[in-house]
Amino acid sequence: MKFRVERDVLADAVTWTARTLPTRPPAPVLAGVRIEADAQGVINLASFDYETSARSEIPAEVAEPGTVLVSGRLLAEISRALPNKPVDVALEGNKVVVTCGASRFTLLTMPVDEYPALPGLPEVSGTVSGDAFTHAVAQVTVAASRDDTLPLLTGVRVEIEGERITLLSTDRYRLALRELTWTPATPGFSAVALVRARTLSDVAKSLGSGGLVNVGLSTGQGLDLVGFEAGGRQTTSQLVEGDYPAVRRLFPDSTPIHAVVATAPLIEAAKRVSLVAERNTPIRLSFSDGQVVLDAGHGDDAQASEALEAVLVGEDIAVAFNPQFLLDGLGALGTDFVRLSFTHPNKPVEFTGQGSLDGEDDSAYRYLLVPIRFTG
Repeated sequence: MKFRVERDVLADAVTWTARTLPTRPPAPVLAGVRIEADAQGVINLASFDYETSARSEIPAEVAEPGTVLVSGRLLAEISRALPNKPVDVALEGNKVVVTCGASRFTLLTMPVDEYPALPGLPEVSGTVSGDAFTHAVAQVTVAASRDDTLPLLTGVRVEIEGERITLLSTDRYRLALRELTWTPATPGFSAVALVRARTLSDVAKSLGSGGLVNVGLSTGQGLDLVGFEAGGRQTTSQLVEGDYPAVRRLFPDSTPIHAVVATAPLIEAAKRVSLVAERNTPIRLSFSDGQVVLDAGHGDDAQASEALEAVLVGEDIAVAFNPQFLLDGLGALGTDFVRLSFTHPNKPVEFTGQGSLDGEDDSAYRYLLVPIRFTG
């Protein structure tokens, strides 16, 4: 195998392909990136850990076709550190030699015949706007659990019905729901899948930078997979098994009280006030006519408070939240104003966005946050 490729092209492709490599692979070959050079001047890079696979395709000047397997993380680090000149990659015996300008690196190869076969990309089920997909995934994954002892809650439930996709996630303390449209490959397409939040977030960030993303789902055929493809890059991931809790019913049917506050000032005030909130202590929001007062700390501890303008519909109400969970929800909205809808001081509060102070709220994104009980 022997080929020449541009430094930036190689670095981007190797870094992307190696991004999901396990730090402690169950087998040594799974720490590798497979590089396949064909006679048509195309380099295919691939990685796989039995759960997630990644493939990247780049152009190159191929002198000798061939396939090798080398350490993915090491090759990524080397390719990023090379000078900005063409890179020559050649197999010499059982080693791969990488030459770029005056720089020369030698990497040991791994037995490529021991590398597992990668799963194929599922048949395309539909396409979605990359920008819309990236934004929607970012809004929902903030509420997914990071506790691997509850694998179901580390996933995002994807519900597809015709031209509508609904994304749902929860960690038991908050719940996020986002609806967006896509173009199904067949009219009336319907499916439900549970995708790892980390995988979905990584895919959205790396594939969703403009253009369209092809999405494929394969369920009930032995190996349940989701696949994504855009810009010469493909990734697949096994779906999470199990029945996701019926979380939609947690959203209230009606809310007798609601308040509207400018989002950016509320975020900044919450950051300032939460500086005195010790670990596991809440930040309180007290709504009354024309204002909301944020405060944290009590007794002999450090204390902080700040008042902001707010529009309140209904009776006065006070709630307390985990500061980070509050900031996560506000940051995910992406609107000038936030509407907080209440049923009771100790019941979950629904956050939705508004474009103006007296406009209608946008229910495409809903963030439900469980308050913390407090005394006084």
